[in-house]
Amino acid sequence: MLKDNGIQKVKLFDADAGILDALKKSGIQVMVGIPNDMLYSLANSVEAAEKWVSKNVSKHVSSGGVDIRYVAVGNEPFLSTYNGTYETTTLPALQNIQAALTKSGLSNRVKVTVPLNADVYQSSSENPSDGGFRPDINNVMLQIVKFLNDNGAPFTVNIYPFISLYSDPNFPVDYAFFNGYQPAINDNGRTYDNVFDANHDTLVWALQKNGFGNLPIIVGEIGWPTDGDRNANLQYAQRFNQGFMSRYMSGKGTPMRPGPIDAYLFSFIDEDSKSIQPGNFERHWGLFYFDGQPKYQLNLGSARGNGLVGASGVDHLAKKWCVLKPSANLNDDQVAPSVAYACQNADCTSLGYGTSCANLDVHGNISYAFNSYYQINDQMDSACKFPGLSMVTDKDPSVGDCKFRIMIETDSAELHARVGSLTTVLCFLVLLLFCNLWF
Repeated sequence: MLKDNGIQKVKLFDADAGILDALKKSGIQVMVGIPNDMLYSLANSVEAAEKWVSKNVSKHVSSGGVDIRYVAVGNEPFLSTYNGTYETTTLPALQNIQAALTKSGLSNRVKVTVPLNADVYQSSSENPSDGGFRPDINNVMLQIVKFLNDNGAPFTVNIYPFISLYSDPNFPVDYAFFNGYQPAINDNGRTYDNVFDANHDTLVWALQKNGFGNLPIIVGEIGWPTDGDRNANLQYAQRFNQGFMSRYMSGKGTPMRPGPIDAYLFSFIDEDSKSIQPGNFERHWGLFYFDGQPKYQLNLGSARGNGLVGASGVDHLAKKWCVLKPSANLNDDQVAPSVAYACQNADCTSLGYGTSCANLDVHGNISYAFNSYYQINDQMDSACKFPGLSMVTDKDPSVGDCKFRIMIETDSAELHARVGSLTTVLCFLVLLLFCNLWF
């Protein structure tokens, strides 16, 4: 799929050997990631850092033909919601991984970076020129920035206009997109008519004020979800991602950084078991559904055409759905716990205010929950045995944009069919789902 869509670079959230083997001799440049829960051990042991680099970088670069260019140390480790958990370990881990790359002779080819959330900097006004690093982490940020600069490495930042809209009900919707919002912000002659430019240049000013105005910047994540919130839908996602891609292809850049932008679209494929603690939209960032089919038309600027190219050779399970029996009693004491169990162990994020399935009635909501559990368990008979409430049907219960999706064939599904295993398959190719897309 990556090659079919002309993708040149991919960012992974870890360094899974199977995924890296799949990228072998593909010509695709790779950023591998180190999860936050590994920062402590890597910060406190040079030997641990050397072992990690040997196993996850050197091995694949030297003999595997994988074009690894970056190691992402941690993922948004300074989020304010982490309450400083990774504040003392991020820089030492970064230093030890750099030392390990140097020892392995790869430091000129593979660069280290730390993907940071845009909340590591802020502006005291609406003007980017008033930008600076967040006071509580200012010292460690300056140490990291100096380290990146000294080692010829980029600053990586994740920018999400969607989150601005999600977090603030008074945020002007059109300012999140690239259609020339008015009235634009005039910052000493520099004009800002979209929040991406303003956010990006707030970082540029924070770097510039501290003597690092020329440090390269990579946008490590940018995108728009398609479900799970009233502002997460196919129309907004297509509008945003196409607007961003048009900006990217124009090479326009931002007022403070004219020229090409280096960025990864988030994300490639939906993640149906991702944590929804930040919001129900978290499972719906993909350009593709979990079965590899494109959600909407998107021109990536490649020579392969104007649309996304879906996965080929994907087999779905039988056209069967688990739904609420027409005769079921909605006052049955088992209804509430059954729905709660189904949603806890499957994916009900398409239900709720403003979502794709917001217009379902009570019967439809219950059926959606039951079917999600049934599909995620590979249509096992036992997965549609909610006491006196459920039944299997061959009639598609989808309504309009609300799709009751059928799970794809997996090795586990075939195993279930042969031996009746009760193992729950929560998602397929989990690590591929943690891919980011670069253009």
